[in-house]
Amino acid sequence: MDTDRPLDRRTAVPALVGDPSDLLVVCGLAGAAKDMAHLTGDGDNVYALAGAMGGATAMGLGLALSRPDRQVLVVTGDGELLMNVGTLATVGVMQPPNLSILCVDNGHYGETGYQPTHTQRGVDLEVIARGSAIPVTRSVSTPDEIAPAARLLREGNGPRFILLRVGIEPPPAVRRSLDAAERKTAFRAALRASRTADQASE
Repeated sequence: MDTDRPLDRRTAVPALVGDPSDLLVVCGLAGAAKDMAHLTGDGDNVYALAGAMGGATAMGLGLALSRPDRQVLVVTGDGELLMNVGTLATVGVMQPPNLSILCVDNGHYGETGYQPTHTQRGVDLEVIARGSAIPVTRSVSTPDEIAPAARLLREGNGPRFILLRVGIEPPPAVRRSLDAAERKTAFRAALRASRTADQASE
């Protein structure tokens, strides 16, 4: 196996996330939304942002705090996270035990023309996450690092941050709904349904 070749997001993200049906997922825009749509289609447990660059981690944090009974996964990119990197510090202060953040770092702003991001110039988002008091952090850049990181997404008592370094291959080409109102309504309905099911089982 060629461990010097950069990971391809089209295979690395599915290997890390696995079956996301047990998660509430918030996606950043552009590549991250396509990564998850490739796995779930228009799954009602997935909410993908569009035009709200920098908002994914903050929204995921709020969701994790309001639904401590569910595991929440934020899937974002390096450009989107850099837009509001201070949210990592808020995650570290609040310490939601049910929140995982997966940052797919390809070193480019995929939404605005593929300009290079700061991660190509030495900025390390995992180091920033660790310095923000997020207790569990990992960087993944080789195939043999994927499986241990995948376990971390669903394990542990505290927020987790996984930095997935990938090559410049584009995200999967997918067809997905871009109707923001429809997706919001579907996601809210899924939240209500899961809460009702949990209450009925008590």
